[in-house]
Amino acid sequence: MTHNVPNRNWSYPTAIKFGVGRIAELAEHCRASGIHKPLLVTDRALASLPITAAALDLLEGAGLGRAMFSEVDANPTEINMAAGIAAFKAGGHDGVIGFGGGSALDLGKMIALMADQPASLTVWELEDIGDWWTRADRAAIKPTIAVPTTAGTGSEVGRAGVLTNSVTHKKKIIWHPDLMAAVVICDPALTVGMPKFITAGTGMDALAHCLEAYCSPHYHPMGQGIALEGMRLVFENLPKVYANPNDLDARAHMMSAAAMGAVAFQKGLGAIHSLSHPIGAVYNTHHGTTNAVVMPMVLEFNRPAIEDKIKAAAAYLGFEGGFAGFHDQIMELRTLLSIPETLSAMGVQFADLDMLTEMALEDPSCGGNPVEMTAANTRALFDACM
Repeated sequence: MTHNVPNRNWSYPTAIKFGVGRIAELAEHCRASGIHKPLLVTDRALASLPITAAALDLLEGAGLGRAMFSEVDANPTEINMAAGIAAFKAGGHDGVIGFGGGSALDLGKMIALMADQPASLTVWELEDIGDWWTRADRAAIKPTIAVPTTAGTGSEVGRAGVLTNSVTHKKKIIWHPDLMAAVVICDPALTVGMPKFITAGTGMDALAHCLEAYCSPHYHPMGQGIALEGMRLVFENLPKVYANPNDLDARAHMMSAAAMGAVAFQKGLGAIHSLSHPIGAVYNTHHGTTNAVVMPMVLEFNRPAIEDKIKAAAAYLGFEGGFAGFHDQIMELRTLLSIPETLSAMGVQFADLDMLTEMALEDPSCGGNPVEMTAANTRALFDACM
């Protein structure tokens, strides 16, 4: 597989080692980050794959041990976290390598955050609310290396992890400034083996991050610019990787777009995510795919507040027809990627919509939506998505 996208080192928002083959540097970046006995955290599907075995071989060959934890659900819970912390402590580890998609990266961060915190502190006390993060002992947080194997969530460049409460079935965002990975290894070759539906769903997650950040009313010109270019990379390259998984250049551009989406959404997210989070928590649906299902309905919901912005984006992206043309491009992309057309097709039940509406309004993503979300209009939006 030939490729033309050059390998680069970036330092925004942390040290990023970008390019095909960069996974070979894993051990040296562990040592440079003060990690001498890492625990590699991945998901069950990845645990048995050759790319994971190769990463463990690199660590073992460099004298850093060979330890893996893979009890990671698609929507990780505090039960997964507790099991990971037990493995971390039992192995005498001093750092975490998050290896995989958003679930593994998020849980890796949660293990690094909580493994050495006082027993009296629960992870829920560190939710992304006000200055709650100051409750954590900063000195106790373990260093992490992030190695994404999907191009979607952008969790590799984030200071937060999403954790689902197994009792309430509510997703919570746990945030701390020191959760940023010391080093990120973005190796597009690691994404080649993704199943097509994961390529599609994670790619649409990257698009959702860029789109919602771009539409958010909050002031953040840097996030605005990054979001716009991130959308361009997704529209141009997601169809290519879906059609040809071995297109390493398109894989590289999608990996960039995923990181860009997560950087951009410092500007805010919106109704796509506030609907998607409770659905994922209750029904255990794939997050990015859920985002893709509700995306066109949320676009219409927000139209009164974003039409001019979307017209400008359409012009930049080369789409004719302004807002309607942009909407059509999303619909075409969804069809191309075999995304379910409605939430009903994903198994969501009408009987749960009142509960899901209540959960959506509690989600912090609401605050970035261009149209204020109320009980009435959010319930109507759920109906439209069914």
